[in-house]
Amino acid sequence: MRVGTAKGERRRQELVTAAAALLRSGGFDAVRHRAVADVAGLPLASTTYYFASLEDLVTAAVERTSRDELAEGHAQLDALSEGALDTPELAELVLDQLLGPESRAGGLAAVLLRYERLVGAGRRPYLSPLMRELRAELDALLAEILKRSGRPFGETPLRDLVSLVDGAVISALIEAAPDPRAVGREVLLRSLGDGP
Repeated sequence: MRVGTAKGERRRQELVTAAAALLRSGGFDAVRHRAVADVAGLPLASTTYYFASLEDLVTAAVERTSRDELAEGHAQLDALSEGALDTPELAELVLDQLLGPESRAGGLAAVLLRYERLVGAGRRPYLSPLMRELRAELDALLAEILKRSGRPFGETPLRDLVSLVDGAVISALIEAAPDPRAVGREVLLRSLGDGP
C-alpha cells in the first residue's frame, strides 16, 4: 500500500469507498479494478498503485462495509432511551444488526447480498482473520444491545440465538415469496419469550 501524502490517502479512501459501494450493491464479483476506478472517478492504474492486489482491495472493501454497519449499530444503541426495550423493539434492533436496516422494508436483495458476503468470505481464506475480528465486534454489539434491554446473554447463548436466526433466514429464502426478516423476527421473538 502506498500513500505517503494527504492526496494519496484521500485517493486511497475514495477507492475503498467505491469498492465498498460495489460490494454492497453487487457482492464480491462486482469488486474489480476497473469498476472500482470507474466508480471512484480515478485512473485504472490507481487501484494497483494503492493496493498490492485485488485481495487487498477486497479486504479493504469488506472492512469498510462491515465497520460502517457496526458504526450504524452503535449509533442505534446510543440513540436508545434509558430503560428496557420491549421485545418487539429489541427484535427489530437485533435484526437490523444481522440482516441490515434496509431489510425492514422487505429488502430481500439486501439480505441476500449480506448472506452472500458472509458465505463468499468463507471462500476467501485471506479474509478469515478480518472476519473473525468483525464477528467478535458484532457479538459484542449484540451482547450490549441485549444487556441494555435487560436480557443479558452469555457468549454461547448469543451465538445460539444468532444461529437460530441465520438458519431461519436461510430456510426462508427457498419459499415462494420469501420474507426473511419476518421469519427471522418470528424465531427471535420466540427465543426471547414473546412469540407464539
